[in-house]
Amino acid sequence: MASKQRRVLLVNRYFHPDTSATSQIASDLAAFLAGQGWEVVAITGAGRYDEPTRRLDSEAVLPGVSIHRVGPLTEAGPSLLRRAAAALAVHAALAFEVWRRSRAGDLVVVKTDPPLLSVSLLPVVLARRLRQVNWLQDIYPEVAAELGVKAGRGLLGGVLRSLRNASLRHAVMNVAVGDGMKTKVAGFGVPASRIATICNWCDDRRIQPADAEPNRLRRDWGLQDKFVIGYSGNLGRAHEIDTLIGAARLLRDEPGIAFLFIGNGYLIPCLKRAVADQGLETMFRFRPYQDAGTLPQSLTVPDIHWLSLNPRLEGLIVPSKFYGIAAAGKPMIAVMARDGEISSLIRRSDCGAVVAPGDSVGFATIVREWRSRPDLLAEKGRNARALIDSGLDRLSSLHGWQELLLSVEGPAKSRAPRP
Repeated sequence: MASKQRRVLLVNRYFHPDTSATSQIASDLAAFLAGQGWEVVAITGAGRYDEPTRRLDSEAVLPGVSIHRVGPLTEAGPSLLRRAAAALAVHAALAFEVWRRSRAGDLVVVKTDPPLLSVSLLPVVLARRLRQVNWLQDIYPEVAAELGVKAGRGLLGGVLRSLRNASLRHAVMNVAVGDGMKTKVAGFGVPASRIATICNWCDDRRIQPADAEPNRLRRDWGLQDKFVIGYSGNLGRAHEIDTLIGAARLLRDEPGIAFLFIGNGYLIPCLKRAVADQGLETMFRFRPYQDAGTLPQSLTVPDIHWLSLNPRLEGLIVPSKFYGIAAAGKPMIAVMARDGEISSLIRRSDCGAVVAPGDSVGFATIVREWRSRPDLLAEKGRNARALIDSGLDRLSSLHGWQELLLSVEGPAKSRAPRP
């Protein structure tokens, strides 16, 4: 008997059991939809975000989700040409697998890793008569152009933008992760009826404000008596570190202040060099990525979290780590544009402070004030958690996704399995 089960394909370079943010939210959505009775097919790459040369276990499963891993490992050495070739191979492998696994009328949710994946999949979407939903975590080639990558500008950049815009206009829906990004997408000529905003999320049931018990990681890392400014995750090209380094210089004579960085990323070596050059080594601690099971504890180690985004990238990227910090009930200092997506959330909820890039004095002043006002620090932390509980929680976003997919799916069809 033909099945009327709703069917969705989800395409992203990283997926369960990879623990990167892009993988976790994709895996969360897949597992949720499977639990709601959808047939879910995940098409993903073979590697891990934090260890690009390590192949994921092909036997790893997510209950209710059919996972298909394809393509080469994406780390191709320092050569830009080899990296470009590896990226193209991933695009081709994902597109071919969508062709193999899809059926006419299927929904296909396309994330933006690798960049411009919606462009690679558009011919398959057209040929197989699929209903494409683009899930925009960032907007390329504009991000590349703002970061100084030549391919994002000039003639090639113009061609890529035209192809990207065509893939957005053809989609039945484009999901932005912030209102600023939604405005950007509308500027590409995409009808407003085909753009929605659904914020990213974290596992806010597992990530909770710290209780009165001493944090084990604070003890293990020698931070029991420190006032800690922390960062957790990938410190990539989109961030701005000069303001933080300047603030550290101003705070170097303040006893007991420590800066903690958990994770890795393009700017970590730059930060380490700057710290060494300016004699700030005693103030800084660097730790590797922690196991996913440790995240609820590691997020509660800092007294204050630091967030940053190059102002030129507002509307092109939304720092999703905001949600984990807020769920942990921690206040934050955001070094970014004052009118940006996350800056506006921080101001409205009074869960932190926004500092303009370059204002190291302002950054240091806030640290001193909050350190002397534990009551104020605690209040801002409570406000952060309250913001998550007011509708930015994981379950609300997942239900929002299901409602959106139902709205663009069209009538359920009887579909015989493809031979």
